[in-house]
Formats: sequence, structure tokens, C-alpha cells
Amino acid sequence: MKKFQLEMGGKNPLVVLDDADLDRAVAIALDGAFFQTGQRCTASSRIIVQDGIHDRFVAALAARAAALKVGSALDPATQVGPASSDTQLEQNLRYVRIATDEGGRLVTGGQAVEGATPGYFMSPAVIADTAPAMRINNEEVFGPVASTVRVGDYEQALEIANQGQFGLSAGIVTNSLKHARHFRRNIRAGMVMVNLPTAGVDYHVPFGGTRRSSYGAREQGFAAIEFYTQMKTIYVGD
Repeated sequence: MKKFQLEMGGKNPLVVLDDADLDRAVAIALDGAFFQTGQRCTASSRIIVQDGIHDRFVAALAARAAALKVGSALDPATQVGPASSDTQLEQNLRYVRIATDEGGRLVTGGQAVEGATPGYFMSPAVIADTAPAMRINNEEVFGPVASTVRVGDYEQALEIANQGQFGLSAGIVTNSLKHARHFRRNIRAGMVMVNLPTAGVDYHVPFGGTRRSSYGAREQGFAAIEFYTQMKTIYVGD
């Protein structure tokens, strides 16, 4: 039998609790959802926000997203580059339409835009008032599209974060050591970020997820050495 690894994408949750620092939470969500045009399997594509901070968080995230400069990846001032292809751009726009048709509220973005150079550009989209069962919260978009889900407490946030078929990366933004510890032990994901973007991975440590996000041994770090190593056991007598 051949050894093999599969990396199959994700629909990564970022949980934002009431006790989180608002500016830090917005910066983390902005990085995870939109940088590299959201074309990261570890992107924070669904953001689960507790009641007490929800409205302020959505307003602040939308304002920051609307201010991002969209343009050529070769322009040093660009913050959001083009989609990888015309079909990927159409998929991004289609999922925005699907989300709003199912009841989501488009707060900002989600439109194709003209760039100074040829490319498949769109404005970063923030879609609020979504439900956990909506397609936007269960299917990978692979573009600059972030949806938000409102929750009442940490327990509900964890339950929703663990829903779905993927389990690659997950994050939480909180000042509660109790909740941070509980989250990292109980979230069903191969990589867990506490007060960091879900997409900020280190190439020196193992990479991979659970369920439909990965199959087989981990990639990168010491796990990669194990993958390419055949163990031999040797006994030597006197």
C-alpha cells in the first residue's frame, strides 16, 4: 500500500467572546478572513460572535473590510489581490448571492470591481445575521467572504464551531483563560489558535485537520520526517 496524505480544505470558525478586546478581535478576523484574498484553506470564513460584542464587532469589521485596498498583487499598497481565476471569482460572487438569498445580510462588499490592471477582483464581503445551517457556513468559498453568526454564550459558540464536516483550523478571541483552555481541548480541529488568526501557521510544526479536512499523516515539521521514514527495529545479541 502506498503512503498518502490528503489536505481537503476547511470551513474554519473564529469564536469572538464578549470579553475580547474589540480592536484585537477585528484585526484577527480581518487577517484571517481577507488577507491573501481569503484563498487559504485555513481562512476564518465563519465568525461566531457573542451577543454582548456582536453589533460593535460587525460594524467595526465591515468598516475595516471596506477600507481594504483591492488591486494588483504586484502593487505594494494592495491588501486584497485578485481571485485566482474567473471561475473562482464567479464562485465567490455566487456564494454571496446564496447567503443573501437564504437570509443573510450583506453589510459590505461582495461586488466585482475594476482594477487598474487586468484581474478578477471583488470587494471583501461581510455577511451578518446568518444561521449555522446556511450553505455559507458549511461550504468552502475560498475567497474574501466572511459570515457572522450571533450566539448567546460560550457553550453555544463551541457547539456551533464544532458543527459541519470540516475540522482544519479554529480560533478563539477571549481574555478568559478558562474558556481558552476549554476551547483548545474541545474544539474539533487539527490546529487551534488562541488570540491569533486561524490562518497564521508555522511551517516548522505539523499541519493538518480532522474529519473532511485531512486524511493520513500530518504534513510539515517532525510529522513530515515520520511520513518519509521507514522504521527499522534491530536486535543484537552478545
